[in-house]
Amino acid sequence: MTQPTATAIVQAWLTNVDAALQAKNIQQVVSLFGDECYWRDFLTFTWNLKTCEGKDEIQAMLNATLDNARPSNWQLEGEATQNGDIAEAWFTFETAVASGKGYLRLKEGKCWTLLTTMQSLHDFPEPRNHNRPKGAEHGANKQRETWLEARQREEAELGYTQQPYCVIIGGGQGGIGLGARLKQMGVPTIIIERNERAGDSWRNRYKSLCLHDPVWYDHLPYIPFPENWPVFAPKDKVGDWLEMYTKVMELNYWSSTECQNAYFDETAGEWVVNVKRNGEAITLRPKQLVMATGMSGMPNVPTFTGAESFEGEQQHSSQHPGPDAYTGKKCVIVGSNNSAHDIAAALWEHDADVTMLQRSSTHIVKSDSLMEEVLGPLYSEEAVASGLTHDKADLIFASIPYKVLPDFQRPAFEAIKQRDAEFYQKLEDAGFMLDFGDDDSGLFLKYLRRGSGYYIDVGACDLVASGDIKLRSGVGIERINPHSITLTDGSELAADLIVYATGYGSMNGWAARLISQEVADKVGKCWGLGSDTTKDPGPWEGELSNMWKPTQQEALWFHGGNLHQSRHYSHYLALQLKARMEGLATPVYGLQPVHHTS
Repeated sequence: MTQPTATAIVQAWLTNVDAALQAKNIQQVVSLFGDECYWRDFLTFTWNLKTCEGKDEIQAMLNATLDNARPSNWQLEGEATQNGDIAEAWFTFETAVASGKGYLRLKEGKCWTLLTTMQSLHDFPEPRNHNRPKGAEHGANKQRETWLEARQREEAELGYTQQPYCVIIGGGQGGIGLGARLKQMGVPTIIIERNERAGDSWRNRYKSLCLHDPVWYDHLPYIPFPENWPVFAPKDKVGDWLEMYTKVMELNYWSSTECQNAYFDETAGEWVVNVKRNGEAITLRPKQLVMATGMSGMPNVPTFTGAESFEGEQQHSSQHPGPDAYTGKKCVIVGSNNSAHDIAAALWEHDADVTMLQRSSTHIVKSDSLMEEVLGPLYSEEAVASGLTHDKADLIFASIPYKVLPDFQRPAFEAIKQRDAEFYQKLEDAGFMLDFGDDDSGLFLKYLRRGSGYYIDVGACDLVASGDIKLRSGVGIERINPHSITLTDGSELAADLIVYATGYGSMNGWAARLISQEVADKVGKCWGLGSDTTKDPGPWEGELSNMWKPTQQEALWFHGGNLHQSRHYSHYLALQLKARMEGLATPVYGLQPVHHTS
């Protein structure tokens, strides 16, 4: 007898799960899952970003959500593929209010991993493709309003005579990308940005800054980078792209505007957001408030005894202007992650005397190795040529539950260890403390768990290995003197410049500053999985804390992450805001409890 094909196996599973769901036979649905199983849902059932692990959690979720979701029409999209003992496939489905797309992995005919994502709301499609606006208004009309007049009217009214439904605080890449999604969905939105121009959050950083992620990973919603865009875009080029994007996507972008404070008016069910725009005090009253102040939150600036006596310059890496003024100066970089390496290398290129102070181990991965071994299968020219768009790649990556992601990542980073063994040996010989994460799962897990502790090497490591960038590892700062730093081993470093490349705190630090400490604590820490690894204390949550989904504070949302995450997850955040604006029922299942306040 011939074995059934992967397509036949998947088709049978989809037919069975569709029938069981429509019959509301939850026991039958659960029987279609294996003993080890995961269901990751983006809005379609839970109105949340939620991963259910194991049959009991899946059953509990369905008990709570099935009557409202009313799923149907589970259809295979394309052919399934067989990878070892796993059959994988794309599928589409519908709920009572939305169309959905998913990705499925079966082992021995039972579900191992299931991803279900909301793609669009039935009654509120985006004006794109067949629904695109006509633009020209044919016929005669004495009240005709041109496109430019309509834009000027909107800019004059919104925030003054008309209130926005949503205010986004932070006009960097995250706020801009989310703003574009909301604009396309017809959600009146104002983006607040304290810098003078869109893109200044990139332009104002140290001059050697480039994207460390490749172009295929970094597209913005709706307008991908052109085919001649550099693989690693320099910061000012990124800034110019963001400024152009803000204009052509017709965003209501309030630059030179700073949020003074905000509070939620419980009685009115809206936020009161006080801003200063070009020196003018304005009060906005949106129904929804999004903090898009960057995943990194508030700069962490350590305090050391004697710092006030230092007669040189001290600055956090976010304030570092670049290397030009420091030729011949003795520069100490406190930290050993991305910014520390970038800044140290640029200072060395400008003939500064540079010492890197490494207080704890760092995960290093060469850029080429990361691209070829880790990102390449999903985000590369080869992936595009094989028909894998960045949107499809985003969903494939999202289909891997965070619980099993380390198992997916370890083989790639083990290959990198072998491939670059000589490189790593040179770094260790120079005294550099290396790690591959607490469980050897590599860069992306470190990023998800703690948002720090790594460097994607684009050349600075060779300078560390050769001693051109001096290294002091395994020591900290005892005190700071007028012209030097005393280390915890009793030695002394002469210094004209100290750069604290010491990272950032949780995003809810911005909520504490702009709203209140009470609200920041009510919401809790943003970012981290609860993996109980370094800087990511448990308990396990299975999704990133508070990101792109409902929080314990009504109508307060957090948006951030790298360009890939910002692009992908802005879609789901925008759908949640649109659904609320239109009055759809959005019962949230699995709203996360708060375990850590910062």
